[in-house]
Amino acid sequence: MIGLTVRWSLADAPDGIEETLASYVAESSHARFQAMPGLQFKTWRMRAGEWFEGCYVFATQEARAEFQATFTAGAEQAPGSQLIGSGPVLIEACDIVAVAEGGAGFTAASRC
Repeated sequence: MIGLTVRWSLADAPDGIEETLASYVAESSHARFQAMPGLQFKTWRMRAGEWFEGCYVFATQEARAEFQATFTAGAEQAPGSQLIGSGPVLIEACDIVAVAEGGAGFTAASRC
């Protein structure tokens, strides 16, 4: 599987950024990526006070390359960058070795 990781540092982010980012994902970002052509799925991950990350899995190398080029060119203006106050510290293509759906099933939710 064809992955891409984008990570921002939260070390110098404004107070309350974790809730701000969770609200942004729930109210805007989740819907934007829900039906994005070429994207199989995206997860948003965060460690409070440490980092915020998007992990993308694409259907083709071309879809990843196109998204990565476009995102990288505008990374400083991306909504996450604007909310956090700095651009990503990592934009890295990767291979996703496997994905397993556990016995509890999968829920595509913008907020748990």
